[in-house]
Amino acid sequence: YGFINTCLKSLVVEKYGEETWEKLRLQAGVQDSFLTFEVYKDEITMQLVDKACKILGMSADMVLREFGEYFFEFCKHSGYDHMLRTLGGNLYEFIENLDALHSYLSLSYQAILVLFVFPQEMNAPSFRVEKNEDGSMHLHYYSDRRGLCHIVPGIIGAAALDFFNIEISMEIVNQTEEEERTGKKEHIVFLVTQNPVFSYKERKKFSSSPQHLADSEKQIENQLNKEDLEKAKNTIRGRGSSVCPVKKSHWKTIRGIITLGKGKLLRGFDPVYPKSLWIDTKTFCNGLPFHMVFDKEVGQACVKQAGVSIQKIVPGLQTMGICLDDYFSIVHPEVPFTISSIQKFINSQFVFQTRREMMPESWKQRPMLELRGQMIWMESLQCMLYLCSPLLRTLHELEERQMHIADIAPHDVTRDLILLNQQRLAEMELSNQLERKKEELRILSKHLEEEKKKTEALLYAMLPQHVANQLKEGKQVEAGEFKECTILFSDVVTFTNICAQCEPIQIVLMLNSMYLQFDRLTTVHDVYKVETIGDAYMVVGGVPVPVPTHAERVANFALGMIIAAKGVQNPVSGNPIQIRVGIHTGPVLAGVVGEKMPRYCLFGDTVNIASRMESHGVPSKIHLSSSAYQCLKYKNFEMIERGEIEVKGKGKMHTYFLIRNKTATENEIMGRP
Repeated sequence: YGFINTCLKSLVVEKYGEETWEKLRLQAGVQDSFLTFEVYKDEITMQLVDKACKILGMSADMVLREFGEYFFEFCKHSGYDHMLRTLGGNLYEFIENLDALHSYLSLSYQAILVLFVFPQEMNAPSFRVEKNEDGSMHLHYYSDRRGLCHIVPGIIGAAALDFFNIEISMEIVNQTEEEERTGKKEHIVFLVTQNPVFSYKERKKFSSSPQHLADSEKQIENQLNKEDLEKAKNTIRGRGSSVCPVKKSHWKTIRGIITLGKGKLLRGFDPVYPKSLWIDTKTFCNGLPFHMVFDKEVGQACVKQAGVSIQKIVPGLQTMGICLDDYFSIVHPEVPFTISSIQKFINSQFVFQTRREMMPESWKQRPMLELRGQMIWMESLQCMLYLCSPLLRTLHELEERQMHIADIAPHDVTRDLILLNQQRLAEMELSNQLERKKEELRILSKHLEEEKKKTEALLYAMLPQHVANQLKEGKQVEAGEFKECTILFSDVVTFTNICAQCEPIQIVLMLNSMYLQFDRLTTVHDVYKVETIGDAYMVVGGVPVPVPTHAERVANFALGMIIAAKGVQNPVSGNPIQIRVGIHTGPVLAGVVGEKMPRYCLFGDTVNIASRMESHGVPSKIHLSSSAYQCLKYKNFEMIERGEIEVKGKGKMHTYFLIRNKTATENEIMGRP
């Protein structure tokens, strides 16, 4: 489910950052987010784990273990803390009840969240735990999915530390193909050893004095009155093996007394059983309508007794002594139908499913009935008791099997579970729909943000960014005066003649080819493109952001224009086109003109003189005014004097030609690597 992949994403983002997750998911080829209750293929998760190993430089074992530890915390923060804490009073009970938790979740959520595994057809793993005499445990882990066993130490270790304040070490002692279970399952056996976790002060106290424990024993023993001690010993002995099943040392006895004094240890309990069972067979079979008793004869499980409701559904059970294996198959745990196999998983919940071929004709078109319950071995009778209930999640499933609430015993909580789960599933469906809508809104928001960036990029291409932002905010943009800037004009030589001899589309293609290169150069040299009118191209340096190097930037841009123009072909002659370039430096007034198609325009005599420099220029030359020359005079540019010329509307002016930049190469001018 998406819950697993969401957890993996959260782990990577929290510990390694958003960039690492983005890199990981792109390499794995998966989406950025996952719906909690959506089913995803196992391959997606495995691909994420594989790429995480490569990107993080960690082994698969380490990644899975870290994921296991994080997954435990993720489950707690996702609302499952209370459920996990109440599984057992110690680590043994916690592990022993994991299968029951899986069973409940698959029932309550229609298998919407299976913990501790990556789901594949909602087939959860199975756990079996055995206590050893030395206090260690053997944890048997069964799973359909190979290579994920290293998640288990991460999860179990985190649970042990959080819930029971113990540190554990888990070591794989056996790894085989499971033979005791039907179907091919990976069977991993872990040796679990545990040690108590002491606080910092306790650790320091123990480590500072090796004799601390022995001294404490003597101190406590001296404090206890001998008479009280003897009386307490007799009390403990009198309570039988239910309290102290193993012979204790002198120190353990004292410690037990102290624990008793603190109220931690309750009085021992010995159940009382009647001499004979005060219930008749008929009442038992009616009161527990879903139960079966079977034993083993010639290796097969033979039915000795069955409840009335299960007889009604499976009439074949009315013939006592039939083989149970003929009418039912074991769905969970996947073990053969033998007493010896069932005894190994006696603490697991067992799920039986009716066999279609053995059902009455009226049942064959319905979904098969599943039963869920516990196995109890009756040693004196050498028989197995299966106490069970119908495995039904919703009223719809009840109706599909043409059953009624009345078929379930009044004391059976399955009645309440079906009704409550019906409401719960409706709430979950609503939650699922809301999550889908949330994801759709997230995607739409992302697309909107992308479109917004495109719009802003287009707007910033037409207007300076700070001006565009002021207009977006509805503010009026005030005109600004710039005391010194450098303006450039250029045009195409004999453009009028070219237009007269060519198709309009050829002119458009020629100008577009040229302007694309010029536009790139504005970025290279950080000058502002004011406008283009026909073949005229206008840029400015030092506006809208004043800079002291405005003249050098425009000069380098002009040199780049001359080089770029040589690569654009004249559609009439086939030769490279020629351009004239004029540059002038002086003060200007700049502001936004108009509301529809607003433009950032420059005003002042500097604009006119720059235009005159271009119109009175020479093909493939860069014409400079005297003020532009003065700005570039000591800036490593080679310039030659043109002399005085008559300029329309200005009279005589002393002008110059810009030849080259003495320190920059052609590649640097053009912005090439």
